[in-house]
Formats: sequence, C-alpha cells, structure tokens
Amino acid sequence: MPEEIRRVEYFYFWVEDKPGEAARLLGKLKDARVNLLSFNAFPGGGGQSQLTVVPEKPETFVATAKDAGVNPSGRRGCFLVQGDDHAGAAHDVLRRLAEAKVNCVASNGCSSAGGLFGMVIFVKPGDLPAASKALGVR
Repeated sequence: MPEEIRRVEYFYFWVEDKPGEAARLLGKLKDARVNLLSFNAFPGGGGQSQLTVVPEKPETFVATAKDAGVNPSGRRGCFLVQGDDHAGAAHDVLRRLAEAKVNCVASNGCSSAGGLFGMVIFVKPGDLPAASKALGVR
C-alpha cells in the first residue's frame, strides 16, 4: 500500500510516574469505547509522566473524556503516517520536513506484522502549515 499521511489531532495527560497509572487512564478510555490510533508515554520530571493519545474520533474523545473523569489538554495537530514497511520508511518522510526547514520536535514509529509501517510526527503548532505542504497533506 502506498504511504498515506494525514493530519490528525492529539491530546495529552499528565499522570503520576508510577506503575499502573497509564494503564488506569487507558482503561478509562477503553471503558468509554475510545479507539486510539496511537499513544506514547514518557517521563516528564517531577514525578510526572506525559501520556499522549491520538484518538480515532477527536469529537467523541472530547465528549467521553469528561464523562470518563479524565482531563486532557486541548487539541493539537500532528501527522499520522501509514504504509508499507521498507528500509528508510521513516527517513523518506522526515527528509521532506528537513528539506522544508521544518523541525520535527518528536516522533514515534514502528512496523507491524504484515509488513506495515506507522509513525506519528509532531511539529510546533506554527509549523503545521509548512509541514502539511511538505508532506502533501491538505
């Protein structure tokens, strides 16, 4: 399958940096039947971790998050890349941003069974239009 890149929305939460906190939060989203396209967690210092989620349906996520008793950040834009896995898959995409002088502030990618590749790319909010253009996203 050819590479598909689309602009999606993400939200993040701050949780205590201790065992089970991400599972607890993800469990609430599961119980609210929120499907995630991606999530990523990392330590943020001061005993906190940041859990970033890319929901399949942002409008549903916003409504259900409150009912589930979780308090996410506001919406922010990022890019979801999906396609066939091959050597250099991430490079091919990130090179386009570099050539457009757009800094990728964070990304996360992986391959899956069946030879597929996925990646989420985060840029500064002010760089979303230039990144969209560089990646061929409307």
